[in-house]
Amino acid sequence: MKILIIGGGNMGITYAKSFLKAHVTSVNDLLILEKSEGRAQFLTDKELGTVFRSPAECMEAADLVILAVKPQDADILFESIAPMVDPEQVFLSIMAGVRIETIRQALKVEKVIRAMPNLPAQIGMGMTAFHATKEVTRVELVTVQNLLNTTGKAIFLDNENLIDAATAISGSGPAYVYYFMNAMIEAAKDLGFSNSEAELLVGQTMMGSIHLQNRNNLTCQEWINQVSSKGGTTEAAINSFSQAEIHERIKKGAKAAHQRAVELGK
Repeated sequence: MKILIIGGGNMGITYAKSFLKAHVTSVNDLLILEKSEGRAQFLTDKELGTVFRSPAECMEAADLVILAVKPQDADILFESIAPMVDPEQVFLSIMAGVRIETIRQALKVEKVIRAMPNLPAQIGMGMTAFHATKEVTRVELVTVQNLLNTTGKAIFLDNENLIDAATAISGSGPAYVYYFMNAMIEAAKDLGFSNSEAELLVGQTMMGSIHLQNRNNLTCQEWINQVSSKGGTTEAAINSFSQAEIHERIKKGAKAAHQRAVELGK
């Protein structure tokens, strides 16, 4: 199967590296379309596949086309590749906010998959949610899921609207984690630690907590109960968070992200 990645940015190069590392494709079967001359040369030097500057040179050869450009560039992209599209090609889009129906109408295709990856995909720890049209065969869907799994984990959603919800939770989610970590680092520095000490304390605590949670069946609340003791330090912090309604504010923030994702889709 020939895979064409349109867009040689961070996610495009992440997919290329992940696919090759997992041996789900070969350099000979991987095509990359990049309009920027400098970026195209950079990708060529990386030897991730055959790099092209024009869609006329590579569109017809592809079985799977991955749309990995910025959503604001979608209309220009559609106009440039539409004349060369084969109705039997499968299109996988990771353009945030660009709905499947928009892609179908612009390219006159039926086999469309819309996915929302996140930043940790760069190290093989990503989370991707995806939805597909009914015209995508089961074999094609499994093939794409296997490709997405090379960057971490992937979950199929029956409802495309949940892609916007996934954008708010897993897509934007890493920023929420970094926001909390940054506050903890600042608190540690206020308490007298150096910046490097604060980053080590917070980073290792976060990583250890996630690994511990993943290796057991306890809920997050049950872990909180395990760490807390009556009248202790953890309870003091949790009570402070509760009084400030941090829990509800986080939920409100995620819902604001979801609303913005819906708006962008329009």
